[in-house]
Amino acid sequence: MVKLLGGRAASAVIGTFMLAMGSSGAQAQDLKPGLDVASAVKAVEADASAKPLGNGISVAATLTRPAVASTTAVATATGTVLQAQPAQSVTMQLPPSIAIEGRWLHSAGWPLYALVDRYSVGVPLDEEAHCMAVAVYHEARGESLEGQLAVARVIMNRTASSKYPDTWCKVVKQPWQFSFVNPRTGHMPSVDTESRSWARALGITRLAINDVVPSVTEDVLWYHATYVAPSWGRRLSFAQKIGTHIFYRA
Repeated sequence: MVKLLGGRAASAVIGTFMLAMGSSGAQAQDLKPGLDVASAVKAVEADASAKPLGNGISVAATLTRPAVASTTAVATATGTVLQAQPAQSVTMQLPPSIAIEGRWLHSAGWPLYALVDRYSVGVPLDEEAHCMAVAVYHEARGESLEGQLAVARVIMNRTASSKYPDTWCKVVKQPWQFSFVNPRTGHMPSVDTESRSWARALGITRLAINDVVPSVTEDVLWYHATYVAPSWGRRLSFAQKIGTHIFYRA
């Protein structure tokens, strides 16, 4: 009967019976014949317009709802957008952290080429990271992925040291340091943004910035190709050879 009438209705019926029975424990046959049980139930039926205090929508589902139900907006001559009414809520879906996700995947056995493929697309790089990607593209696109990653790490190592400029772009554009850069103007040649080499340079840069895969150590600041023998190489300590590049530390 409780299932049929609902919790509140059933409670009302039971209460009505109890009142009819009286506090003295009167028997069922003492109930007044004129008792209208149906009316009693209807009197306490839940308001159909009432809303529950909670709902079953998960937090994840809430985060993916539209930011506003409806609004109108106009753009001024300067490009400023004016809304007729403010947004009632803001919905954001943040991409997973490459540092966290990438390290987990690497520890789970993902090889470097798979990680590079995964992170060859994503949020566009800012200006500094773009400079690094261009350097990787021009300096090492013919090298192995390990060799490309090492070049990116050298740029980061130089920036972190006191021997070189303090930004990635300044390090890359420093005169007479990277052969692809015009030493007088700092101009960097264009890249083929539709090429596989550029996609790999983007993936390598994202992995290097987030320190996902181990590479050369922080004290490695120099490298050169195996087919040249610069005099400064003799004053430095050999670190390792990767592909056609030899890396050095002080």
